[in-house]
Amino acid sequence: MKYILLLVIVLMRFAGFAQKNTAAAIKRFEAEARAVTIIRDNWGIPHIYGKTDADAVFGLMYAECEDNFKGIEQNYLYQLGKLTEVDGDKSLYQDIQLQMIADTADAIKDYQTAQPGFRKLLDAFADGLNYYLYKHPEVKPAVFQYFEPWYALMFTDGSVSATVTGGLTLEDTRNLFGKGDEKLGAINKPAVDERETGSNGFAIAPSRSASGHALLYINPHVPFYFRSEVQMASDEGLNVYGAVTWGQFFVYQGFNRHCGWMHTSSNADVGDLYAEKVVKKDGHWFYEYNGALKPVNERKLVIKVKTGDHTEEKTITGYYTHHGPVLGSREGKWLALKANNRSYNALLESWLITKANTFAEYKKAMGLLSNGTNNTVYADDQGNIAFWYGNFMPKRDPKVDWTLPVDGTTPATEWQGLHTVDEIVHVYNPATGWIQNCNSTPYASSGKSSPDKNKYPAYMAPDGQNYRAVNAIKLLKDARQLTLDGLIAKGYDHYLAAFDVLLPALFKAYDTAPDSEKQPLAEPITVLKRWDKRSAINSVATTLAVEWGTLMMRSMPPAKTAEAAVYVTDRVDNMVNTLPQRIYTGNLKQAVIDLGKRYGTWKLPWGDINRYQRPADGITFSDSRPSLPVGQTSSLFGQLPSFVSRTMNTQKRYGYSGNSFIAAVEFGTRIKAKSIITGGESFNSTSKNYTDQAGMYIEGKFKDVWFYKKEVLKHAAKTYHPGM
Repeated sequence: MKYILLLVIVLMRFAGFAQKNTAAAIKRFEAEARAVTIIRDNWGIPHIYGKTDADAVFGLMYAECEDNFKGIEQNYLYQLGKLTEVDGDKSLYQDIQLQMIADTADAIKDYQTAQPGFRKLLDAFADGLNYYLYKHPEVKPAVFQYFEPWYALMFTDGSVSATVTGGLTLEDTRNLFGKGDEKLGAINKPAVDERETGSNGFAIAPSRSASGHALLYINPHVPFYFRSEVQMASDEGLNVYGAVTWGQFFVYQGFNRHCGWMHTSSNADVGDLYAEKVVKKDGHWFYEYNGALKPVNERKLVIKVKTGDHTEEKTITGYYTHHGPVLGSREGKWLALKANNRSYNALLESWLITKANTFAEYKKAMGLLSNGTNNTVYADDQGNIAFWYGNFMPKRDPKVDWTLPVDGTTPATEWQGLHTVDEIVHVYNPATGWIQNCNSTPYASSGKSSPDKNKYPAYMAPDGQNYRAVNAIKLLKDARQLTLDGLIAKGYDHYLAAFDVLLPALFKAYDTAPDSEKQPLAEPITVLKRWDKRSAINSVATTLAVEWGTLMMRSMPPAKTAEAAVYVTDRVDNMVNTLPQRIYTGNLKQAVIDLGKRYGTWKLPWGDINRYQRPADGITFSDSRPSLPVGQTSSLFGQLPSFVSRTMNTQKRYGYSGNSFIAAVEFGTRIKAKSIITGGESFNSTSKNYTDQAGMYIEGKFKDVWFYKKEVLKHAAKTYHPGM
């Protein structure tokens, strides 16, 4: 009862704050702003300096708002399950899932009981956002007129997507929540689902580098302009540089004076669906567990749905078992999710790693075991390199198949605590001197020094491979005397490893085809046989191979699980061994026809149709406006730098996802680093920093990072206090 009363008081307090900024709050904002200095360098990158860590957080949030307030609000609409307030009922089932997965009441409680020092960071987070809105009344938020400090505790580890395992779908959610009311909401299926699923992280030991220092390559693949490049520093020991996700106050992928980290998306099994057997008695739901019936807990979800020019409230009953929120139903059973999507420790861990100065301190921060979405590739100034596949990893009975919904009626499927940092799949200072992870199997992460999968339970890491990792291994296994520029060159290698497998199958099919089918394909086959399997702006073979290869990938049988879909090497091998040969030549014929229909000929250099363009509104691409030719392709075919493109109601293809913030770092007595970001730091199309990095980004020519303040001052374009 005391907790309920406290929660009511807290909610009333926050509701009052949301109405307007008080005079006391404005006075506090202005004092915080005077304690912060932001220096924008010649690339537009904000270097934020404060006396305290909280000052730096305040300044960072203000700078993020200056660059992309819309992106910040969009991320919190997702995290708080408020997409329907902008999108209407097409996002209803997604909002139901998100509101069930992360309860705002828990986040408020975490804020109230936070360590005093960390609570200062949460307060500074909200103050920086709210001060920006106060100083910019012309900015009209879609939903959030005021940000609460506990919002940060709803978005805790850098990944925007919540963990939903066991193949749960929005259809499962509609099965439970949409019955009896066809108007409750439709399933929102994107017209094109070509999301980038890759990221690359490389660590090079001193024995392999030209300088004798460890090197790190940071290469996330995400939708363009998804993160920004920043530096945060304070007199309390903070000095970190890298990429921040819009709306978060910690550097997600980056480095400080002593160590660096690259997070790749993990397919480690960190959450489980439980199939619950339920019955209804006397108007109440119960679920069977260990031979007895237990009451289902309920919580009312109030979801605001935009309808025309107004919003309507829908009240939906959410259900919980001791396993977690019930997110859907399938084959007559409810599906409850047990996972670690939101926690105080997850945000604390994300912050503490940015301040770690040694390998031991970094491991100690990871020892909070709360990051549920990421792998980590690591390097430091003591010469250590390391890799962890996941972080939050529940202990389970290895005899159970955890890839499917497990039986919720028995204690045999309960978690048995968490694995420690040293128990999860890892590599520490491998004798081979290199580490790579490309969202691929950890059991090939370091050549002969890779972990032995026989020493780990099957649930800990799916065993699969992709062509980016195949390419990375080939590039790193014999590399010696690597420099930063040499590492960047390898990270930008244009080899398409998938065609090492696909093209021989095509050539075999062609050789055995009837002459009547061979003759029309003779010239395309000749072009592909002469190709070096490297994409290039002036390459006709790249155009033909991408068109044909895309059709071949669509010819593969669907993956049985979401995890299996990422690991394409086994699926391609199976396709090559089972698919009728006529499909190979038939798809090539179709690719030639499709290109002819679109462009008048299939003999087009890749750069003629594969373009970079940054529209002022971010979404409206046009063949009539200037654009740049791009030689890269998507990473699907094994290319390390990724440029995912498609037609956008246009004839030409335009990039929208792939390489974003990229950095190469050398950890010596002084940090030496180079970086690049998609197009430019600014979101203002009239700014010189809107596309000033575009050509360099395409060519893989990185800019120098200004890490030390003396360097920053030499390249300062603007120095100011937030809002002043």
